[in-house]
Amino acid sequence: MLDRRAVLAAVPLTAAAAVLGVPAAAGAAVRPAAAPRPARVPLTGRFDQPQQDFAPQHTLLRSAPGAELGLDQGALQAGIDIVNGYTVPDPATGHPLYSGQVTLLAHDGVVVTHEAAGWAVRYADLAGDLLPDSQCIEMRPDTIFDLASLSKLFTSICAMQQIEAGTLDLSATVASYLPSYASNGKGDITIQMLLTHTSGLPADPTPALWTYPDMASKVAAILGTVPQYAAGSTYLYSDLNMLSLQQVLQAITGKTLDTLVEEGITAPLRMRDTMYNPPASLKPRIAAEEYEQGPGEPQRGLVWGQVHDENAWAMDGVAGHAGVFSTVADMAVLSQAVLNGGVYAGHRILSEESVTEMMTNYNQKFPGDSHGLGFELDQRWYSGRLDSPRTSGHTGFTGTTIVIDPLSRSIALQFSNRCHPTRNWGSTNPARRAVADGLANAMAVRVPGGGRSWYAGNPDATTATLDATLTARGSALQVAWTGFVDTEPGDDLLTLLASTDGGTTWTTVAVTATGDGAPAGQVTALSGGARAWWRVTAAVPAATGPLVLRWQYVTDAEYTGRGVNVAHVTVRDAGGLLLDGDRAPGAFTATGFTLTDR
Repeated sequence: MLDRRAVLAAVPLTAAAAVLGVPAAAGAAVRPAAAPRPARVPLTGRFDQPQQDFAPQHTLLRSAPGAELGLDQGALQAGIDIVNGYTVPDPATGHPLYSGQVTLLAHDGVVVTHEAAGWAVRYADLAGDLLPDSQCIEMRPDTIFDLASLSKLFTSICAMQQIEAGTLDLSATVASYLPSYASNGKGDITIQMLLTHTSGLPADPTPALWTYPDMASKVAAILGTVPQYAAGSTYLYSDLNMLSLQQVLQAITGKTLDTLVEEGITAPLRMRDTMYNPPASLKPRIAAEEYEQGPGEPQRGLVWGQVHDENAWAMDGVAGHAGVFSTVADMAVLSQAVLNGGVYAGHRILSEESVTEMMTNYNQKFPGDSHGLGFELDQRWYSGRLDSPRTSGHTGFTGTTIVIDPLSRSIALQFSNRCHPTRNWGSTNPARRAVADGLANAMAVRVPGGGRSWYAGNPDATTATLDATLTARGSALQVAWTGFVDTEPGDDLLTLLASTDGGTTWTTVAVTATGDGAPAGQVTALSGGARAWWRVTAAVPAATGPLVLRWQYVTDAEYTGRGVNVAHVTVRDAGGLLLDGDRAPGAFTATGFTLTDR
């Protein structure tokens, strides 16, 4: 029997993806082109050639096999297999992690994965009882999702457009645009604080907006919010930041937020499946969410085709923090526009300077909460092995995730309807990381000058070792190698150890690394990295007889990077060369390391 899921998964960027690669509409406004940039380094599926500039403005998304770019198809598929597997009931719980999901992966302007699995509509109630087969709808590549907090990116882009137009000032207070906002100690809150979640506002409106009788009272509640912290004193992710920004944007433009989004983003980028309040005719293409019928909730039944977030629903579906519906194909176009420096298919929605600001960390005094003007930055908990200080993204409560990695010019989109039929089936963060990890793992890391390297890409809470046994001749040893290190900074460590008693006891050997992003001076372990190869040297004290050198890569309980590579190992003493690792790979004993040409 023909597998309908396989057929749907194989459909290329259809209907909702017709925007990919289209020419500019006649008469569309195009901003003057930026000054020419230096010729870029060809990516050819490389992880170790980080790009520092935007992609060429003419880059349009197209579909092709990952192999065309030198990507490892097996690594890509491994990530897809993981996220598809989460649509299957788990024996321990009796239910899947989520009903269905759609993933799109793109690298250097090429969509290499666009697949769907599971169900857009499947469950009859909160308990997880199944609907009759005739009422179930399979997930498709062009399924439309409630983006939840990914909507904040649209609000942020609208704000950046007003900053470019001169109608909004990043450093101005909100109260300078909305005088009543100064109430309850909010007079010092600035537009920048709203965009970076440093305003001090509480996480959510209390009481919830849906408890108010009319729109006027809801807006009054937003404007009259009492801060939880002093402005600028802390990072606290808050929907009220974007609800407040929505009121500012509407006040200074005289237009509603949905109109601003349509005119400034979705229309010029031809994102035809992106909107607030989708019409009923699109409901069969929309992924269902949960059954809202519990105590303290609005009694809405199955939320399907309407915004899931209760406060956004109370705002008639158009809210600064939630409310946008879209497909992975449409969001890929927006992501590529960001990678292109604010332009796609001849339509510019932001200047390169604005895109840079959106992806610049304004929260340096709040470590771990890096944030640009709209985008979250450096969040390994969902960007996985694509993470870097410049990796930008966002998540949505309904199960949506966007990861944009400018260093590799890659996009990872993983959308699930994780609230169908309930929000209580568990965190989807492992799925978010899985697709990003698959794309990162698929890219090659090649030894400078050619040759093979020993690679370890350990999962969490494991140790990999690479041992070389030598015969020391009574003088100090000079060890040198070329290394690539991309790990969770400070937590996942590559260490050089030495043992003179056959491995019973080990001594840590200090190393010195040189290269882009290398740590200064001698260190006892290497971590972090700048996606660059380092030259590493170390001195081992004089010894006589058997000596074991060990490269040890240890990961902690959560999150990993691309991993570590060790190549071009040489060991010398006063008498000359003791080991040439390139010529004698058999001298190594590997546990968790693999000899590879990638």
